[in-house]
Amino acid sequence: MPRIPYPPADLAEPAELLQAIRRRRGGTLLRLDRMLLHSPAFAAGWNSLLGAVRQQLQLDAGLRELAICAVARLNRADYEFEQHAPEFLAAGGTRAQLDALADVHEAFTDKAGNTPFDSTQRAILALAYDMTRKVDIDDAHFAAAQAALPRQQLVELIGVVAAYNMVSRFLVALGLHSEHGEPG
Repeated sequence: MPRIPYPPADLAEPAELLQAIRRRRGGTLLRLDRMLLHSPAFAAGWNSLLGAVRQQLQLDAGLRELAICAVARLNRADYEFEQHAPEFLAAGGTRAQLDALADVHEAFTDKAGNTPFDSTQRAILALAYDMTRKVDIDDAHFAAAQAALPRQQLVELIGVVAAYNMVSRFLVALGLHSEHGEPG
């Protein structure tokens, strides 16, 4: 159960904001959206920022979703991983790659020599790991990401990792665990 009760699923106000969120979500409100609606101003800003992150960047969708799934695993944000794993698969990721994210550090260091990730994906994972666990990015990891991506996409990747660290921390702090497994 979440630490704060959700507003009702049939919430009708603020109508304009609810319409904008539903439009971005394809007609539905997630439990995350309902929790955010405790603060309409915060929900509006969130919807705008995350809408841009998900729909307006030049960064490849597969790399974006890989970074998001890595952050989710690193922060133990199961709700976030549950929402983004299907998006990663739809963008060309594999089940073996999702499984490998159980240990993000191993996935990018490839100590066992059998990682299912290419060099660009490992650079993305290293950057996500550093930003999530250490905040500072190791110079070698930054250089690898910089060599793999054009400047705009590198900036977008850093923004995606930062944004989804915010998302995961919100989810974990409030105890949002699943869209399916708890009453809502």
